[in-house]
Parts: sequence; C-alpha cells; structure tokens
Amino acid sequence: MSDAPQDQIAQLLTEEGWQLLASLGPYREDASMALASSLRKAGHSPELVSAVLTQSRLRTKAEGKFGEFARQMLFTQAGLEQATRLNVAARHAQRFAEAGVRHVADLGCGLGADAMALASLDVAVTAVEMDETTAACATINLIPFPHATVVHSDATSVPLGDADGVWLDPARRTTSTSGTKRIWDPEAFSPPLSFVESLAAAGRAVGVKMGPGMPHESIPAGCEAQWVSVGGDVTEVTLWFNAVSRPGVRRAALLLGPAGAAELTSGEDFDGGPAAPVGPVEGFLYEPDGAVIRAGLVADLALQLGGHLLDEHIAYICAPEAVDTPFARAYRILEVMPYSVKSLKSWVKDNGIGVLDIKKRGTSVTPEELRKQLLPGGKAAGKKAGKKTATLVLTRIGEERVAVSVEPV
Repeated sequence: MSDAPQDQIAQLLTEEGWQLLASLGPYREDASMALASSLRKAGHSPELVSAVLTQSRLRTKAEGKFGEFARQMLFTQAGLEQATRLNVAARHAQRFAEAGVRHVADLGCGLGADAMALASLDVAVTAVEMDETTAACATINLIPFPHATVVHSDATSVPLGDADGVWLDPARRTTSTSGTKRIWDPEAFSPPLSFVESLAAAGRAVGVKMGPGMPHESIPAGCEAQWVSVGGDVTEVTLWFNAVSRPGVRRAALLLGPAGAAELTSGEDFDGGPAAPVGPVEGFLYEPDGAVIRAGLVADLALQLGGHLLDEHIAYICAPEAVDTPFARAYRILEVMPYSVKSLKSWVKDNGIGVLDIKKRGTSVTPEELRKQLLPGGKAAGKKAGKKTATLVLTRIGEERVAVSVEPV
C-alpha cells in the first residue's frame, strides 16, 4: 500500500472515494482505528480507507486556516503547511482589486487559497502549479469559482498573456520521505526571488509571499514589505511592487485579531527611521508583537507610546502610563531585581509562587531550565498547593542582566 500523496489523491478522485470522504464527520484521532476497521469491513480497500482518513485529518486541521471551506477542499500535508490563511488571502486579493488589476497570474498557486480569494472578488485568475498532485487539489478547490483556471505548468515558463498582475507564493520547503524541511535562501525558493524581481521590472503589479524571517538585507529596493501577524503569530512578509505597493510605505506591520485589523507603517528604509530614547525599567513594560519587531518598528512604537527602550538592541519598551495598544502586550512592573538564580529562588519562596511564566529577550537563559531550578516541585505541584502565579521577564540593560517581576494589564 502506497502512502505517497499522488496515490492518495488519486484514490479520492473516484466516485467511491469522493462519496466516502463526504460521508465522514470531523476527524477524531481516538476514533480513527475503529473507523478504519469498520470501513474495511464494509468492503473498502485499505488504500482508499487510508486516503480518506488522511484527508479527513487534513481537513479538520485546515479549519484553522480555511474555516468551513475546508470541508469541501482537498489538501496535501506540505500544501497545507504553506497555504495562506483565508483571512490573509482576502487582504492580498483586496490589494489587487483596489489597484484595478483585472487578471492575476497566481504562479505557484499551491492549494489555491489566494486564487480563491481573488476569484471571489471577480478578479480573473490563472492559477499555475508545477506539482501535478497539488494542481489536482487546486482544481477541485477552485471548482466553485468560474473566474479561476488551473494550469499544470512551471511558473517560470508559463506565458502570462494579458495578466496585469502576478501573485507568487514560492515553495520554501523541500519534501522527502522524512517530511518537509524549510529552505532559507530566497534564491533557492521555487521560483527564486530574482524571478519575482524580473516580473516587477516589467511593470506588472506584483505581490509575493515570503517567510517572516526574511532578513532585511534580502528585501529588494523599491518595494513595500508588510509583515503579517495573525493572533500574535507572525505568518509571512509580503513584498508589494508597482501598482500594489502604497506610496510612502516602505515597511509595515499588519496585525489581524479578534478585534479586527491594526497596522503600523513607516516610509523610511530599514536603516532609517526615528531613534527612541533609552531609559530605566519603570512604569509599564510593553512586549511588541512579532510583526512590529520583524518590520523594525519598535522605536516607532516606543515613541507612539510615549516610552523608551530598555536597551537599543532589545525589543522591550517602558512607558509611564498604561496605553491601550494593539501592537504590544502591556505589563505593570512590580519589582526589578539583578539576575541571580540564588536570589530568585529566595524571591519565589518568600512570595509563595508555585506557577511561573518566564519571558526573555537579550539573554541566553533557557526559561524551561530556569523554571526547573526555581520550582523544584514543578508547575503542577505549585497549582495543587494553591500557590501564586507570577510572570518574570529576563533581559539585559547594557551588560547587566536583570529580572523584572510583572503582571499583565
């Protein structure tokens, strides 16, 4: 029996396979073995049973990105890992629609998330995918959208025709028998960053999704770089060229959460921007969202909060007042101590602390190891004893390491 993705998807693209998949409810790991046994007893082949259960598991996992749409879609493991969340794809599509782009070539469409979002805004989409199995999944996923067409081809050689916009989500992982592995070099992506730049040089509206850890020095001149955070998780940096880039915006941090969207932007290049003052640990401590940090906007945020940095190289901000901001988590500072395991042990004991949340920046301390040293009985033991919960922030100011006791605002 083969567990290769192409064999499993082929099993599903039969009348029996599709109907069987549609008959299953949400995937439950604890019930999967019993369900597999009953399906085989009902006369379904072991290959088909394996395929439908794998797909059922992927659909359930995909609900976090695609919501109820996941129930009608087909997925591969690698495709789901890289797929854009639907609410983020809607933001991408909105850029092209607002720029007046009529036809987008989605080069390396994967499972079709961005193509779905574009087509839902009545933008014509030619979705190109080189991997045959992934292209088959995208074809199924885009059936409800008459404005979308899937082409099984190499993204770097397909004719673009009348497409006035191009969207790319380059493959940033390699797949092997042991799973998937992330690639870090933009020129090793498929297609590479240089290909993206050549498309932009031709004048088309171009957007490309990259990994959020992309270093600033790798970001081309003349584009807008927008880091996106969903519920505090930094998911991507999107590079926007030509008609889909915004005048006066070089870098941005877009935060999407239950309360809606919030964005911090700067027109300055990565080596520019304002300098924030540096000061003591006092008042309220702010922990900026990862997108703000990635976009190099910590100093901008510090000035917005009327605060200062603890160290010019560390992303912690202090301000005298508690300011409601979507761009950082705020903590009230209770106590500042020099970092010493011995003194922190005494502090934990004297304050009756049984559960300890440890955060750190700018120091090599491992929170898990330190917690074991400070709470020998473990977190669970502290809870049972009804002891206090505390939050400790470890950082440095210049060469001095400090421990700051805080409580969330």
